[in-house]
Amino acid sequence: MPIIVGAPRSGTTLLRFMLDAHPELAIPPETGFVPSSVGLGRAEFFDHLTRFPPDAPNWSDFGLDTLEFRAALDQVNPFTCSQGLRTFYRLYADKHNKPRYGDKTPRYCEHIPTIENLLPEAHFIHIIRDGRDVALSLRPLWFAPGRDLATLALHWRTLVEQGRACGAQAKHYLEIRYEDLVRAPEATLSRVCAFLQLDFRPEMLRYWEHTSERLVEHGPRLSSNGVVLVSREQRLHQQELTMQPPQPARIFAWRQHLSAAEHAEFLFHAGDTLANLDYCVPSQSPLP
Repeated sequence: MPIIVGAPRSGTTLLRFMLDAHPELAIPPETGFVPSSVGLGRAEFFDHLTRFPPDAPNWSDFGLDTLEFRAALDQVNPFTCSQGLRTFYRLYADKHNKPRYGDKTPRYCEHIPTIENLLPEAHFIHIIRDGRDVALSLRPLWFAPGRDLATLALHWRTLVEQGRACGAQAKHYLEIRYEDLVRAPEATLSRVCAFLQLDFRPEMLRYWEHTSERLVEHGPRLSSNGVVLVSREQRLHQQELTMQPPQPARIFAWRQHLSAAEHAEFLFHAGDTLANLDYCVPSQSPLP
């Protein structure tokens, strides 16, 4: 079971649609509920998944019938959270006429041990991107942790380092680079497929031909009382590049778009992580 993790705006959605283009594999929109489902009974589990998160439930993204899900859970005996989760993913894959399923929730990089205990079949794919490009991509979006480079740098550094530390203890963990996925997609996807015991299929290289129909799932995000928090247009805008072929020219865009002062600030807070990942950094990381 592939579970794609990484700092947001690192290419997790791109990889999701590439894998989802495989005729055997269906990967839903971000779930978020897996770690917090631990220990729940059947009824609590059903409520948790269908009402998560409480302030802006995302159940409608999955296109599943609530009554059908409840009926499927009622057939799980004895009930465990692990089997409940597999029931959810199986129903989603069945909806798309595919035999296998996965997940793409970037911040599951913080919960790898918990998820592995729930789903031992999980194979974690951690996609890593130059943090300066991540900061540029994330900064204007509604879910950014902040607009300043210090906040963005620390956000990227924390998630990448935590994902790597947890991944080092996992049974099945693979790191890939966003830059490799974009510049050499066939070679990188072949490596991912071997990790997942999945035959490589050329359809994965033409993922964008089907992205628009998959993005139909992404409706507006509503609060529990019906207020629009994020419009459908906003959600589609943040994924618009996934409807196009990979764009190698966008790699290392920070060189054109970060000022010297912004670059210095990023390096001050996360330059050592960039260096440890073999991204190009000056020999000195100046103070901002």
